[in-house]
Order: sequence, then C-alpha cells, then structure tokens
Amino acid sequence: MSEADKTGVVKNIRNEQNAVVLELRGDIDMSRSSELREQILDVLQQKPAALVINMTDVAFMDSSGLATLVEAMQLSQRHGSSLRLTGLATRVRSVFEISRLDTIFEIYESESEALS
Repeated sequence: MSEADKTGVVKNIRNEQNAVVLELRGDIDMSRSSELREQILDVLQQKPAALVINMTDVAFMDSSGLATLVEAMQLSQRHGSSLRLTGLATRVRSVFEISRLDTIFEIYESESEALS
C-alpha cells in the first residue's frame, strides 16, 4: 500500500445489501475534494440503488467538501440512486445545518439505519 493509499479520503468501499458504502476519513477540504469526487463518480457508474457515505472518521469539512456532496447528490439522482449520509460528527453536521442542507440530504445516525 502506497503512502497516498494510507492517507486518501476514502478509507474503504464495500457492497452492502443493495448499496455501496463509501467510508471516508480525515478532513474533507479543498485539497481532498477532487479525490472524493472521482471516487463518487466511479461508484455511481455502477448504478447502485443507494450510495451510503459513512463519515464517522471525518472531523472537518469545508465548503468545497459540501459542494462535492451536493454535486454527488445531483449525480446520484441522475443515475437513479439515493445518496445517504451517516456518521456526521457534530462539527460536520453543523456545516449542513448552517447551510440548511440538512433538509435536503438524507442523514442517518448510523450506517445500519442508512442501509435499511
């Protein structure tokens, strides 16, 4: 495993039920948003019924990360998939609340809830 693999924004990608789960890690900021966007595009090409983004290991997200997730939601709708977020830390969740995007995204407390 290369050093880049150890520090990439995507920790793991796995299939669960009718969904693909993307486990993220670290801060999602301008320097990592393009990597996240590429990973999401790759997953959506598979046309999963749902894309669950597990953000349990994400402590911080800036506006570029938020913009990437908004774009991901639009792309998932075009691909006929639902986009579900889970594991948002208080600091990350507040970014969604301040921007009022918490009313637009499907946000779940746990991955198991997002998968059901």
